[in-house]
Amino acid sequence: MTIGGKNKEAALDALANMTAGAAPIALDEHRARIARAQALMAAQGIAALYLNAGSNLTYFTGTMWSPSERMVGAVLPARGSVVYIAPAFEESTIRKFMVVEGDVACWDEHEDPAARLAGVLARLGVKAGATLAIDESTPLSMVDAIRAATPGYDLRNAHPVTSHCRARKSGAEIALIQRAMDMTMAVHKAAASILHEGITTAEVEEFIHLAHRKVGARGSYFCIVLFGEATSYPHGVNYVQTLKPGDTVLIDTGCKVHNYISDITRTYVFGEPSERQRFVWDAERAAQRAAFDAARLGVPCEEVDKAARRSLEANGFGPGYKLPGLPHRTGHGIGLDIHEGPYLVGGERRVLEPGMCFSNEPMIVVPGEFGIRLEDHFYMTDTGPEWFTQPAARLEDPFGAG
Repeated sequence: MTIGGKNKEAALDALANMTAGAAPIALDEHRARIARAQALMAAQGIAALYLNAGSNLTYFTGTMWSPSERMVGAVLPARGSVVYIAPAFEESTIRKFMVVEGDVACWDEHEDPAARLAGVLARLGVKAGATLAIDESTPLSMVDAIRAATPGYDLRNAHPVTSHCRARKSGAEIALIQRAMDMTMAVHKAAASILHEGITTAEVEEFIHLAHRKVGARGSYFCIVLFGEATSYPHGVNYVQTLKPGDTVLIDTGCKVHNYISDITRTYVFGEPSERQRFVWDAERAAQRAAFDAARLGVPCEEVDKAARRSLEANGFGPGYKLPGLPHRTGHGIGLDIHEGPYLVGGERRVLEPGMCFSNEPMIVVPGEFGIRLEDHFYMTDTGPEWFTQPAARLEDPFGAG
């Protein structure tokens, strides 16, 4: 594919809505998730689990609510139905957002919501001495309030339950991630087609936002556009850059489809690449391939990271996190959150299992010069890894199947 050559209007006109047939997670699947969590809770001696507003609440109940300083969440007992906790003035609203229905324990603004949570536990028969697991995303201030309101309870982190359930994606989840990835890949191609000397990173970011809307998303969930030396900063810089011939171009962006996220990075050169750029790009591509080849069922996650680093070291990068080289983990899980466990990083002994989804992005940073990140995601099947998007073929063809 040629980089550049189209104007913005023509590039947008070539895109169309890609969301037809994409269905949200069904009620039956949310109920199955709750049942799976309750089985784990019973096995681990957990009497109840508090789910705070955010992705864990959405995952298990389907109820979407942004976290804030006000306690909004749900108590999930090891046996029985979920009970929501919300400000009284939000009761009618939260009922409209419910997928899995349940009672709502309300609190007024002058009241302690943690005390209301304690009352819910008592009503459910979860008494002092029992174990209450707390959603790992719950702010410390709320955890402290819950601790004060539940003396005698054994409080623990809910992560072994929540992460265990969320790490293995269902077929419906993988389908939504796949759709989001396909949409973002189309946007990537469109963004590459509008590049020209003098365009700014801000202009490209705005185009990508419009392009994501054109393919059916609400816009970009996030967007990083970098030119030249700025590409050596993995998550960007605080100034706008202007494109010139020979610049390395790094674009990392994604969108949401029914709350599931895409995340793809492509790096290429505007104009004629130097031998240095070509060498580093090829080394990055080889490391990404090595990581994918190491992703086998039953293998600890950290082995995928080790494989990428061995490949990089063979090409003179590193060792370890040293620069020039790979300064961060090789990959992260993805789903309702853009970064979720388990991670492809040293020390992560959790083994690869069917349904797990990961980014594969062993970025090479060359300080003061440029950075190369190729990021595609894969998911584990019963027979091994499968790509959501095909890796780049070569530097001159960053959107061809590699």
